[in-house]
Amino acid sequence: MVKMPMSKQKLKHLNRSLSDEERARHAQIRAAVVHEFPPKPGTARAASPPGIPARIRQAREAQGLTWYALAKAAGIPNQATIRDIEQGKDVKFSNLQSVAIALGLRLELVEQAV
Repeated sequence: MVKMPMSKQKLKHLNRSLSDEERARHAQIRAAVVHEFPPKPGTARAASPPGIPARIRQAREAQGLTWYALAKAAGIPNQATIRDIEQGKDVKFSNLQSVAIALGLRLELVEQAV
């Protein structure tokens, strides 16, 4: 049997949800690192604008998904689209709808009071 060099082998990428224990352990590690190496002032990631962007980000983080994992689940080729949605930038409605479906959310059009 001829073995291929590691550089030529195709790697499998698995997306799975973290267990509660893993999530707690990762949170503990992140807290220790932030305590030991505090971020520079003014470099914190800005909160998402209220409404759809905030709800998308909240649902993504609750499911433990990265921008990349959510983009793959929604069938979007670029993870920057997820970032743009969460930052409230203009995106194609079809992409927004795909992300909402991947997160188990539903988009609705609601009339505004004038």
